[in-house]
Amino acid sequence: MTLVVMLGFDGVEVHGAHGYLIDQFLKDKVNDRSDHYGGSLENRCRFAVEVVEAVVKEIGSDRVGIRLSPFADYMESGDSNPEGLGLYMVQEMNKHGVLYCHMVEPRMKLLEEMFECNESLRPMRNAFKGTFIVAGGYSREDGNKVVEEGGADLVGYGRTFLANPDLPRRFELNAPLNTYDRSTFYTSDPVVGYTDYPFLENTYTSA
Repeated sequence: MTLVVMLGFDGVEVHGAHGYLIDQFLKDKVNDRSDHYGGSLENRCRFAVEVVEAVVKEIGSDRVGIRLSPFADYMESGDSNPEGLGLYMVQEMNKHGVLYCHMVEPRMKLLEEMFECNESLRPMRNAFKGTFIVAGGYSREDGNKVVEEGGADLVGYGRTFLANPDLPRRFELNAPLNTYDRSTFYTSDPVVGYTDYPFLENTYTSA
């Protein structure tokens, strides 16, 4: 049994992406198990589904989301059929009524690279019945476009938000953005690279 302690938060996002434990079960290039957690697509997804089931049981499906990166190859966790994997997982999430699915764009296959590709999250977006969130190198313009065109309900901003603590206001004003410093990512310093980026001056107005 999994005990989920909320500690005042609104919900739990199950991290099933980026080469971490759940993602390693999902992907056929790294999962070489021969038991009922390996081999077929259903078996490889079993662990992820069981984790979601346990969390849903504790706090309710309306407080649970999941993050997935079927197209990514983080830490050598790639898959031979990422679209099939993504579709299977969103259909399983539909069965459990999870609130949202947060999925990484195919163009973000590796941590430090972003490139144009013909693959799309649209089949997963169309299949999922809850709120669909996309992430992966979005600019203000790209984010607005994908929502306007129905490719997502919401857009997640990671590195950009880290470097711009007032990102919603900057987007509203179409103001310049701070540039993030990758060398400060995942360091133990509690300030540098985390809480030391400047806010907009209160006098700033859009051009």
